Formats: sequence, C-alpha cells, structure tokens
Amino acid sequence: MLFHISASLSHTSSSTTAFFLSSTAKFLRPRFSFFPKPPFQFPIHQKRHRFVFSQSTAASMDSAATVDSVADDLKKQNLEGIEIKLKLNLEELNWDNSFVRELPGDPRSDSIPREVLHACYTKVLPSVPVNNPQLVALSESVAELLELDPREFERPDFPLIFSGASPLVGAIPYAQNYGGHQFGMWAGQLGDGRAITLGEILNSKSQRWELQLKGAGKTPYSRFADGLAVLRSSIREFLCSEAMHGLGIPTTRALCLVMTGKDVMRDMFYDGNPKYEPGAIVCRVAQSFLRFGSYQLHASRGKKDFEIVRALADYAIRYHFPHLENMTRSESISSNTGEEDNSAVDLTSNKYAAWTVEVAERTASMIARWQDVGFTHGVMNTDNMSVLGLTIDYGPFGFLDSFDPSYTPNTTDLPGRRYCFANQPDVGLWNIAQFTSALSTAELLSDKEADYAMERYGNKFMDDYQDIMTRKLGLAKYNKKLIGELLKNMVSDKVDYTNFFRSLSNIKADPAIPKDQLLIPLKDVLLDIGMERREAWTSWIKSYIQELSITGVLDEERKVSMNSVNPKYILRNYLCQNAIDAAEQGDFGEVRQLLKVMQCPFDEQPGMEKYARLPPAWAHRPGVCMLSCSS
Repeated sequence: MLFHISASLSHTSSSTTAFFLSSTAKFLRPRFSFFPKPPFQFPIHQKRHRFVFSQSTAASMDSAATVDSVADDLKKQNLEGIEIKLKLNLEELNWDNSFVRELPGDPRSDSIPREVLHACYTKVLPSVPVNNPQLVALSESVAELLELDPREFERPDFPLIFSGASPLVGAIPYAQNYGGHQFGMWAGQLGDGRAITLGEILNSKSQRWELQLKGAGKTPYSRFADGLAVLRSSIREFLCSEAMHGLGIPTTRALCLVMTGKDVMRDMFYDGNPKYEPGAIVCRVAQSFLRFGSYQLHASRGKKDFEIVRALADYAIRYHFPHLENMTRSESISSNTGEEDNSAVDLTSNKYAAWTVEVAERTASMIARWQDVGFTHGVMNTDNMSVLGLTIDYGPFGFLDSFDPSYTPNTTDLPGRRYCFANQPDVGLWNIAQFTSALSTAELLSDKEADYAMERYGNKFMDDYQDIMTRKLGLAKYNKKLIGELLKNMVSDKVDYTNFFRSLSNIKADPAIPKDQLLIPLKDVLLDIGMERREAWTSWIKSYIQELSITGVLDEERKVSMNSVNPKYILRNYLCQNAIDAAEQGDFGEVRQLLKVMQCPFDEQPGMEKYARLPPAWAHRPGVCMLSCSS
C-alpha cells in the first residue's frame, strides 16, 4: 500500500500549521493542526508464598495463630475487602515462558551474527563479563507488580543474577527476531542485538510481565556490535522508564539497574576517539516487547512465513487483547469508513482487523500524551514501536525545555529532523501504515480494513490531543484559535514548555485585573521579552481570562485540576547528566533521588524545587545530552 504523509514549516501569519494526510485510499483523511513544523520527508506450578496482611486484618487475627491455621480460616471466609499482598523471593516467581513455548524458534542457540529464518526468537544465554557487580538503583513499584519481596534487592547475589552472570531459576533466556524501517528505509532483520529476555512472570492476578536484560551480551542479532551497554545510557533508560510511568504515559518499566564492574569501549562523540566507560545493565519489564517490526520481518520473507505472522498475531490477541477473541456484533466498533459507497467495516468478522484498530488507537493515544508533556522519542523506527502502545526503547530521547517544535534529541536526525517533536504524530501514522501493510501482505487484513485502522489513528489522535490541551488550559471546551495563538507565542519567545503550563494555573479568572498586572503570574516563565511581545502576551491573557470566566469554575478548583495534568517535574537532560556524572564517580545517590522525584511529577514536593529549575547554560551546548543517550 502506498501511503504518504507530508508536513511543511509555515511562514504565514497563521498560528498553526496543518499537516495533511493523503493516501491512495478513497476516503478523506483528517487534517491535524498544532504548531509550526519543520520540513519533513519520508525517502513488545504453584509456589509457596509469603503473605503480608494489612494492619487491620492482622489485628483481627489471633496472635497465636499459625500460618497454616490462618490460611485455613481465610479459605472459609469472604475475603472481599481484605488486602493480601504476596511477597515472593526470586526462586518463587511463577514463570510461564509462553513465547518460547508457542512460537517457532531458531534451532541454533549460539550467538554468531547471522540471518535467522522462519523463527521468532533464538534461545541465548547472557554473556556479559562482570567483576563484583553493584546494584545502582531499583524500583519498588515494579517489584510490586511482580509480587517480588523488596528484601530480595538486598541479597548478595542479586547483582549477579540481574547482570546475567548467574541464572534465574525458571527463566528460559532468548533474543527476539524482528525487522523494521529505520529513518524511513527498510532495514531487514534487526532483532534484539543486546537485549535478552529472561521469560514471563505470572503474578497472582494472572498479569503477565516479561523480564528483559538490556546490555547482556551478544546475540545472533548483534551484527558487528558487542551487545553491551554503558552506565550513562542505562541510567537514562532506567530513569525515563519510571518517569514516564509517573507521568501516566504507557511505557515499559525498569526493575533495577546494575553496574557490571567491567568497562566498555565507546566512541561517545563519534569523533574517532573512543574511551572506556562503566558497563551496566537495566532489567526492563513489560507485558510484552512485541513490536511492529516483529510482524514486518516475517511478512517481508514471503508466503512461507505468512503463517508466522498469523501465529504472532494470534499470540498477541490471546495474551494481550483477549477481549477480541469472542467479540459479538453488539460489541463491535463497526463504523463508516468515509468512502463514497458509505460501506462500513465490521470488526466482528475479522479479529485481526479489530486488533489492528486497537493497536492504531493505542499508538495514537500514546503519541498524543507524548505531545502533552513535551516528550520527544528520537528514534521512532518501526522496530521501536510497541503493539501494546507502550513507549519503548529509550535511546536518544528528550523533554522540551524551551518550546521548539523542531527539537530532536538525536544527532543522527539533525539534517532532516524526521523524528522531531512536531513530526511525531505524522511518524506514528506512517508507522501504522507500515504495520497494516505487513498484515495485509500476510493476508490478515483487507485494504479497506487497513485504511480504516489508519483513519481511526487520525481520529483518536485528534480526540485525545484536543482533550489534553483543553485540560492543560483548564478550559470548558476546546478552543482552537486560543490554543493556536498560545503555541505561536510560546514558539516566538522560546518559553519553557513545562514551567509555562504549570504557571498558567496561577492566573485568576477576573476580567477586571488591570492590564499592567496581567503578566505577573507568568513573570518567572516570560523572560527577556520586549514591549511588542508583552503586548502579544497581554492580548492572549485577556482572551484566556475571558474564556475562563465563562466556565464558572473557582480559581482554586481550576488550579488543582490543571496542576494534576501539568507536571512540575520532568526528566530534563541536564538532570540526567548530573546523575550520570555522580554515578560514574561511584555516587548513586543522585540517581536514586531523581527517581524518587520523578515518581510523583505532579506533586509540589517541598525541598525538591531545584529539580524544576530551568537548565543551566552548560546544558545548552549542542550535543551535550543528545550524544550521551546512545550505546
């Protein structure tokens, strides 16, 4: 299927630039408009347990009761409202390993770089060299998902296990085989070149969590690389995984970060001067690491592998979209496709179509939320797109400081800025087009169903984005003109994206405020603006206050609501760099403190205000943080 999306930088007086979606499909795509954009061209057995009861439950029990008698009593009573938390040690984790059990695998288990045919994975053991590995940081909230006792982090062998040097009982390690488009060009087989999945954990709620070690050594997909990772990139991945979760954005998670004790050679600035850096490994956690590229690779290899595409789709639906297995007509979201014949797509007739629509909508919702907080992924290749709609693969990434729609955190991307902040919605749709094309090639979708999934992406993105911007400004309804003028002003004055929206909640909905006092609530974010720009902002504030005044919402009530969606703290690049610098000197305190702050980004957190400050001058040096996020 041919599909083209184009966007261009507006030089007109319009406050926003519409980017147009065009296709060979008959229906008319929606037109999105946000802010000025740069040029853009395209060329996922029962165990014994420790139970922890809530204090109120424990108090109601006979203190002399044995564990067995308590268990027997619990079986006989209604447990509704009683909090029971499992606390497992590592040996008690419930492994399922469905991926290697149900999908075709590589008959070989060596790590020699090669093309792996007709297989979804290769069983391979971690091979990272270690020397007295150390635990740098941990996430107790992720441990809770796994029902892992936090005391397990204190085990002397914990760093050995999560560096891959010691096996984890029940795990069946493997590297996934997938392909993808990189910077718009088909790259063929890619795969897990330095990530090794240990397997899947099932908790007591039947939630499935896949554990993966990133930087654990060579796999058949490593090509010419060493399969290792360094401390700076591992810190960034660990912190951003948890920071994004704190912001409420779908993401892979991170259980722990371990320093291997061995150095790794890296050319950080790509200038021919490599040096040794501390090696490290992140244990990533997600429901699944299946990607768009997982399906693309096998669809690209011809009819012999089409059944693998179907098997992968069946696997994803069975374990991660089970509500689609037996969907009835009344539950279907059948809808007009926008085509001239007014025909509709009945999603009950093809579960793969229903699944594709949901993948598209999850992707659209995720990207709308990236735009919400000013997050830029940096490498939105199709092999970095999760079919679960999770933010995945934190290589080059960054949050906006001054509002610049053309911002990209990836030095490789600087010439064309394909993956810059403003282009993310376009790229998401282009990636969905490649995903649907693979499924159509494998005969799982019709062209009409593929087109419909892309249409739903556009509708979902616009719905979510408009809702997000409405809530960020505390408005009663979406006001395109008001929001467009705001974004235009923010671009003109390079306003700090996060701090501006947080400060906006300080404005009072009082049209009687004197003109010379209108900008006082924003004095900390509107810096060094001249008379002409002050007039532009004053005019906008007047319009904004007028819009607020008709809602009837009390100022304090609106402030609480706005602060619940506009974070005070984001993982700014310079904060990461400070934590990296300290960690490379053996001080992990800043990594742990930063993690704690980013877990509650909407809270005021007295004493932590320094983490909300504008970046220092040194952080604006070209490439400082962009180059520190790879490898």
